[in-house]
Amino acid sequence: MAWEEKAAREVLRAVFDAAVASADPRRALAAHLPAPPRGRVVVVGAGKSAALMAQAVEAAWPEVSLSGLVVTRYGHAVPTRRIEVVEAAHPVPDAAGEAAARRILGLVRGLRSEDLVLALISGGGSALLALPAPGVTLADKQAINRALLASGATIGEMNTVRKHLSAIKGGRLAACARPAPLVTLAISDVPGDDPAVIASGPTVPDPSTTAEAREILARYRIIPPAGVAAHLAGAGAETPKPGDLPHAAFQLIATPALALAAAAARAREAGLAPLILGDALEGESRELGTVLAGIATSVRRNGLPLAPPALLLSGGETTVTLAADAAPGRGGRNTECLLGLAIALAGAPGIFALAGDSDGIDGTEDAAGAIITPDTLARARAGGLDPRAVLAAHDSYGLFAALGDLVVTGPTLTNVNDIRAILIA
Repeated sequence: MAWEEKAAREVLRAVFDAAVASADPRRALAAHLPAPPRGRVVVVGAGKSAALMAQAVEAAWPEVSLSGLVVTRYGHAVPTRRIEVVEAAHPVPDAAGEAAARRILGLVRGLRSEDLVLALISGGGSALLALPAPGVTLADKQAINRALLASGATIGEMNTVRKHLSAIKGGRLAACARPAPLVTLAISDVPGDDPAVIASGPTVPDPSTTAEAREILARYRIIPPAGVAAHLAGAGAETPKPGDLPHAAFQLIATPALALAAAAARAREAGLAPLILGDALEGESRELGTVLAGIATSVRRNGLPLAPPALLLSGGETTVTLAADAAPGRGGRNTECLLGLAIALAGAPGIFALAGDSDGIDGTEDAAGAIITPDTLARARAGGLDPRAVLAAHDSYGLFAALGDLVVTGPTLTNVNDIRAILIA
């Protein structure tokens, strides 16, 4: 088929939607549930998908006596009957998240070996389970979170620090549940699907150390508040290590790799040859855009690493590093990556792309991401926008909003990280 702009836009959106749909817990969760126990079932959880996961548990276990509490981001709640849902702030934690985390710890204490704790964990859970360690205040954690978000630190580095400032993350939730067995069902939003990184691993052993947390803060020149520095200098900051939590089991129900496979299947249906570049691409967003432009150009000009019509797919989580004295505009890592891609392509014909966060929220904005076409730069300049200046000001959202090219899904209630698709006609 001839890949005109309308058709390209439609298939890019269909591919993105297929990736997101594959991670819907209403499809994926029931097959992974354990056998119901003889005793009680206490359901706890945190993340952008926690409420929908709780709803899926209720649907799958209509005859099982359930109770519990999950915490999700503001605007991400769905109706449940037996499992309470509360909302809190993300990505910077607030008092609602702190209160929910405290209640969750209380719910898992005092259970028996014939009971079961079912933990529902998804991306965003780290900020939503905001229970500071002794001597650390919520304001301290908020300050560290903001500094890490602006520093360019990877999600793994951020969560290493978060775990060592928490009374619930880094395996501490599972430790409190003993002697009851604990089963975690998780949706991965992190490169590599490391259980200890997803939501800062509240139910799994933590191989990272307090020394690593201190080193990360030093590497990014983040001066911690006095309470944080004192806590990280003491023995109490260390987390449960591998071998410490034999009663806890962990199961992934959705991952970035599975989402990209679903996107590839949809691309083949549309007559495109898909190539998955990887599910764990990291680095500076705009720089990844430049790299992806080089691969797309090679496909277009040389048929390498595959011949067009083709679709390059990738996932992972990039970063946007803000200067300490910057007053940035609005943008997220996906729109920043796309603008970097468009600038590097310089209007090359026949190349279209979409990048979006599978949770429907690119950073803190109300769009999942955006779409670029061969005339993106020309249309921006015709509208009085300088794409390079916009990129320097981290105002990619503003540019794509002006062009009408934002991808707006609303909260998808799942999260398998970013989905990037480049169509080469």
